[in-house]
Amino acid sequence: MGNLNELLLTVRKPARYIGGEWNSVKKEWTPDKVKVLLAFPEVYEVGMSYLGLKILYGILNKRDDCLAERVFSPWPDFEKVLRDNNISLFSLESRRPIKEFDIIGFSLAYELNYTNVLNLIGLGNIPLRSSERSDGDPLIIAGGPASFNPEPMAEFIDAFVIGDGEGAIGEIVEAYKAGAGGRKQILRELAKIQGVYVPSLYEVKYNDDCTIKSFLPKHEGVPQKVRKALIEDLDDSFYPTDQIVPHIQIVHDRIMLEIMRGCKHVCKFCQAGTTYRPRRERSKEKVLELARETYANTGYEEISLLSLSSGDHSGIKEIIEGLNEIFKDKAVSISVPSLRIEDTLNKLPVLIAQVKKSGLTFAPEAGSECLRKAINKNIDIEKLLSALRESFKAGWRKVKLYFMIGLPTEKEEDLVAMTELLYKISNSRREIDKKDAHVTASINAFVPRPHTPFQWQAMESIDSLNKKKYQLRKQMKSRMIELDFHSFQMGYLEAVFARGDRRLSEAIYEAWKSGLKFDGWNEYFNFDLWLQSFKKTGVDPDFYAIRTRSHDETLPWSFIDIGAGLTTVHS
Repeated sequence: MGNLNELLLTVRKPARYIGGEWNSVKKEWTPDKVKVLLAFPEVYEVGMSYLGLKILYGILNKRDDCLAERVFSPWPDFEKVLRDNNISLFSLESRRPIKEFDIIGFSLAYELNYTNVLNLIGLGNIPLRSSERSDGDPLIIAGGPASFNPEPMAEFIDAFVIGDGEGAIGEIVEAYKAGAGGRKQILRELAKIQGVYVPSLYEVKYNDDCTIKSFLPKHEGVPQKVRKALIEDLDDSFYPTDQIVPHIQIVHDRIMLEIMRGCKHVCKFCQAGTTYRPRRERSKEKVLELARETYANTGYEEISLLSLSSGDHSGIKEIIEGLNEIFKDKAVSISVPSLRIEDTLNKLPVLIAQVKKSGLTFAPEAGSECLRKAINKNIDIEKLLSALRESFKAGWRKVKLYFMIGLPTEKEEDLVAMTELLYKISNSRREIDKKDAHVTASINAFVPRPHTPFQWQAMESIDSLNKKKYQLRKQMKSRMIELDFHSFQMGYLEAVFARGDRRLSEAIYEAWKSGLKFDGWNEYFNFDLWLQSFKKTGVDPDFYAIRTRSHDETLPWSFIDIGAGLTTVHS
């Protein structure tokens, strides 16, 4: 690697690959340490914004018997440099080939990162399939939101962590240290840890109609159900106050301070709302303490209060007041994403006075009250309009709204109601300064997800969704209202993998082999190549995406227990 620094000068953003950032940790590489590589299958700027990676990095590096380093997906320009010069992908901290690590832990935040996982493994000269790896190869472990249905990646991952990763990471390290019997023995021990699923220890059989006939452990002592890992007390859980400060700007270039995990609401489409239960709050005192320490260690000038619904925190008003008191002379701004409409109204006096005015964001999800009730998204539109008028008085000028189309029971009048609502919201500024507000409507296709009341529903076809998109654009005449549609083809693939089984592994491999990667990026997404990969491997993607499931069907994720009473939730 003697000429690596020179080669880095030939790529677009060399700072993605050099390491050495403020607060990064480089430990001595000694035989007594378990070497863990935290891999994020996305570009550096995205991966370094992921709080879960920062938490695991901190936990592992605070142990004397461990070291943790990082690797991210190289952008295609740097991948070409690696391949042309026969350089194995390496870690940021020590520049060691990733094959030399004991454990590689992938964060699966998004289904369209799956080909990037294979690309990372391949660039490290590690066998892609779990069955092909020997005792000399790293253990490949994965966790994150997409792991709540791990089956499509079952052929490539040795073990999955389902649930709160920090709840299982210590036991995983201990199991590895005790694994005198080699890889197979370690995997058997890992399967005993709450939240850890080892695909190779289970056998799946199928019915003639391609549904799952049985899903059973192969060995005695392997659990039939895998119960998610759970951190019960956020105040006692680890939070990294000495976070790495990147050399370059990242997607979330600020302190991401988690104040709550889980959500009290039961929106029928929301996977995070069910899989991250129960709701757990970090106390006001702990939040303020962590904010002080993290600011002192990083110097960031913005603190974002992170949760699924920040306004539901019982002490949100006191937290914001406390933070503003601490940082009033330091030019540090506080942002509060994930607010519900009623929160903005009820807590408006403190929020509009003290929170950064970068723009208001709400998620009505559906235009009509009838459809919102059907998805259990109960909001009062009059309260929303009142909240917006007060916000406009306080200086806000932009509003972003999230909607879905293709929801169960959706009718044409629901789409009309969406455009009417957008006009009302834009016009609600007029009484303040006789101008319309700039409104952006981000519109996604509904994707039925595992562990939700809608998990048995079908996704609407791409053709049908495109007709609705055309209808909405035709109805929208105001230049102050922008409709931003997420790719329906991407949404379709999300549905395939979110609802798929392990037979999809071969299609993912074929897609990667054909050159696919960075599937979440418009410039690299190639739907036709995906369809060819499905066809070549005999997979019918419609079987997974747009098929309604029977309530007595064994689902690919039925073996996962996300908590008492939650595995049998019905619509």
